[in-house]
Amino acid sequence: MNSGCGYGLQAAAVTLCLSLLPLHGWAAEATPPIGAAAVPVATGGAGLGLATRFESSAYRGGGTRNDLVPLYIYEGKRVFLEAYRVGLKLDESPDSRLDAFIGYRFEGFPYDRIPASLAGMANRGSGVDLGLGYQRHQAWGTLFGEVLTDAAGGSGGSEIRGGYRYDWKLGKLQLQPQFALAWRDARLNNYYYGVRPSEATATRPAFEPGGGINAELGLSAAYRLSDRWRLVGGMSARRWSSGVRASPIVENRTQLAAQLGVAYDFTPEHDAWPTGRPLIVKALYGKASDCDVAQVMLLKCFSTSTVDQTRVTSVELGRPFIEGLNGWPLDFVGYVGLLRHSERGLQEDAWQANAYVKAYYYGFPWSERVRTRLGMGVGVSYAERVPYVEMRDQLARGRSSSRLLNYLDPSIDISLGDLIGVKSMGETYVGLGVSHRSGIFGTSRLLGNVNGGSNYIYSYVEWRM
Repeated sequence: MNSGCGYGLQAAAVTLCLSLLPLHGWAAEATPPIGAAAVPVATGGAGLGLATRFESSAYRGGGTRNDLVPLYIYEGKRVFLEAYRVGLKLDESPDSRLDAFIGYRFEGFPYDRIPASLAGMANRGSGVDLGLGYQRHQAWGTLFGEVLTDAAGGSGGSEIRGGYRYDWKLGKLQLQPQFALAWRDARLNNYYYGVRPSEATATRPAFEPGGGINAELGLSAAYRLSDRWRLVGGMSARRWSSGVRASPIVENRTQLAAQLGVAYDFTPEHDAWPTGRPLIVKALYGKASDCDVAQVMLLKCFSTSTVDQTRVTSVELGRPFIEGLNGWPLDFVGYVGLLRHSERGLQEDAWQANAYVKAYYYGFPWSERVRTRLGMGVGVSYAERVPYVEMRDQLARGRSSSRLLNYLDPSIDISLGDLIGVKSMGETYVGLGVSHRSGIFGTSRLLGNVNGGSNYIYSYVEWRM
């Protein structure tokens, strides 16, 4: 459970800067993984979406994997967040860019159906890479290179990638064909595609594929459905090196993958950011609940009488993205926060970082007298240690747990100033909400294939500085 915690915590800390950075012109796009669904946004912009990923397994008898990939996108002056990468722009000019990043590696044994070729072998899990990337833009295309090394302590291997891509715009359609060569060292290939002597059988001899070079070809696409909605997708083909192809557990010599999804673009080029972009401060306190988040939202369950009685306390900072979208009573706000778990002696207390975008609706008939808001936040959550309530429930069900999960934050609040008749406190709100972490029903490998999560019902006060 603790492998890679240091690097993961760094990634969580980086996300705390996302909505607090200033606008700075248009962004050069980060180099996406080959064939990944790319959502181009301007500097200072953000996007949210969901994609379905299909991939033929490289393992013999592994079949085709179907995976849901949450799309969290942010492009800041110094920070960027892609679907499964978060990083810092170390240097950027109109025609070049140097990045440092942490990224998720979509490799490893199937989690739900282990094929006969892998029976009895120690699990090889997906990895986390620490990387350095450079790209150079010219009129004829972009050259890019990356150096990746395992940061989670699984393979301990490294990879060097270099390639070319071309950005091609046809009206509302943006295409990005790419080609790359990837050199992988022996430790990386041996971990994922080797057979250890202790795992050898009569039909599966011990084997080490060693280092080698893969060839990768891909196409990413984004189609503008409207000012803000994007249809995104991609496809790729990877030709494995001769050593990997010779492994007794490898079947697909050419591995195919595809993604298709939809995303909403919060980039402020469409609507001016609110003047002055006030800083929003939110303080909350909550207790663990065994109620399902849907039951709470439907006002059917509010119990916090759990056996463990764990608590959470958090302070969050926010910036408005959009106020009055299209003239509707609908605002969007970006939040980042640090939450502290009080585990009541059941395990060590721990920190949790949350980053999310929240929509507020306030078009009620009485809102001019007492402003009332219904909110729904969607984003990502990283816990320093898996919260006790999640660990308890997942162990009882024989399921995995993960520090990185999807985050939902439904809430309802009213203006304290309107309630007590103090005009200067009109933008101070008090309310109730739910801090919810989950793995999207076990369908997302990025979120550890977790089926379940945790709910904390909380009360809060929020004000604008």
